[in-house]
Formats: sequence, structure tokens, C-alpha cells
Amino acid sequence: MGLFRREKKVNRFVALLVQQAELTRDGFQVLRDYVREPSDALADRLREIEKEADEVRRILIDELNRTFVTPFDREDIFALSLTIDDMLDYAYTTVDEMEIFDIRPNEYIANMVALLHDAAVEVYRGVERLGNHPNVANEHAVRAKALENRVEKVYREALAHLFVTPETLEDVMTILKLREIYRHLSNSADRGDEAANVIGDIVVKWM
Repeated sequence: MGLFRREKKVNRFVALLVQQAELTRDGFQVLRDYVREPSDALADRLREIEKEADEVRRILIDELNRTFVTPFDREDIFALSLTIDDMLDYAYTTVDEMEIFDIRPNEYIANMVALLHDAAVEVYRGVERLGNHPNVANEHAVRAKALENRVEKVYREALAHLFVTPETLEDVMTILKLREIYRHLSNSADRGDEAANVIGDIVVKWM
């Protein structure tokens, strides 16, 4: 099939997946900056990146529908694109709901976002290395999965802290709002884990 040949020309599907993963990485960089110091400019930039990534995915799906021969299973191309897209979507909805609910970032949100940023970097590097260095791609996928476990650990700690003796109705409302935001971040981690699984599956099938 030639997926792992050391060629200068990059297959267009791999190139589109790399572009999509790169935008997701950039989106989490913006989200990381946002939870450090929220601003309308950063929120708007994240929305722009999410739209750019959606356009890349639309192009990829169009190419997939018009191409008979693909560098690896079309189901894997579709799944990898979808999971990367979902990671970024949850970053976008996190900011969206923080604005709607008027929630300021706390240490749990900041910690989860920092880990998610690192996971997005690992997914990007894994996709980038798929064509010529599959073993390295798999190493990045393993690191992304480890980061998902760390996000889930912080998520459970955050939930436990939420329900420590709320005293007022306002406390209860804040709990409900924060729980939704935490859930978005946990869902993003889950999708990053699935993206890493797809990278691993591709490596096993095509080595």
C-alpha cells in the first residue's frame, strides 16, 4: 500500500488528518490560555479554529467519498477524523458554557485543560508520524492514552470536591454548572483516548 514508505509526497488523507490534528492542538493552546486569563478575544479565536477544523473535516469526508483507494482503511480515516473533531468540539463547548454560566476557571479546570493540551499535542504528533514512522506514532498514542487517565483522575477529584456540603441555593447552582463544564472536559479526554486507539489500530494493521 505504501503508507509507510519514506516518500517526500504526503498522501492527501494523511495531510488532511495532520491539518485537522494541528488545528485541534492549536485550539487547546487557546483554551489553555483562556483558562489562565479569560477574554472575549481568546473565546472568539477558539471559535474560529473550530470552524477551520470543521471545514478541513468536510474536505476530508468529500475526498473520502470520491476516492476508491485510500492509504489505509476508510473506516479508520473516518474514525480518526471524527474523534479529533470531537476533542476540539468539547473545547469549544467548554468555553461556550463557561461564558453562558458566567463561571470563572478554577484549579481543576486549569489542570484538566493543561493535560488535554498535552494530549492534543501527542495526538497531533502521532498523526504526523503515521506515514513514515509508525512505531513513533504508536508511542505518541500511548502517551495520549496515559494523559486521558490523568484527566479522569482530576475529573473524579473535581466531582468529589463539588459536593462538599453546599450551604446555599447559589452553591447548588454553581455545582450544577461546574459539573457540566467538567463533563465536557472529561468527554474531550475520552475522545482523545479513542483517537489514540485508532492510531494504534492503524499501526497494527499496516506495519
